[in-house]
Amino acid sequence: MKTKKSFTVDEIKRKLEQYCVYQDRCHKEVEQKMKEFVLIPEAKEMILLDLMKDNFLNEERFAKSFARGKFRIKSWGKQRIVRELKFKDISAYNIKKALKEIDEDEYLKTIYRITENRNNVISEPNIYKRKKKLIDFLMRKGYEPNLIYKTVNETVN
Repeated sequence: MKTKKSFTVDEIKRKLEQYCVYQDRCHKEVEQKMKEFVLIPEAKEMILLDLMKDNFLNEERFAKSFARGKFRIKSWGKQRIVRELKFKDISAYNIKKALKEIDEDEYLKTIYRITENRNNVISEPNIYKRKKKLIDFLMRKGYEPNLIYKTVNETVN
């Protein structure tokens, strides 16, 4: 039988600080991580408050870096970013602030760039099927429908 190693509250706090330093985290992720340790609710609260007070846990900073990263690295659209942030229980206020991190010109350039790239790899000769594949791809990426139709119609003729 495997026994769980026990830690003091300070040791757990230090482990969670390291967890937060490695990469920005949201409250939900930290609470999930805390489940690895057997803690009474008061200790969990105390650790969470300390992490926020010492700025290891900052939801606004997390939301902003999440939005920037997912847009720049994975080319996600705003709708997908919003959906993922809501899934992580981020407040509407912080989601709104996070979306301001995305430059509008860069956003448009990105949707055109990924549409062109995807269009070049789709081997579908039928123009309507090609457009459908592009639209589905951009929908999964989380772009706004009106922007998708405009981009696809300008890219595929």
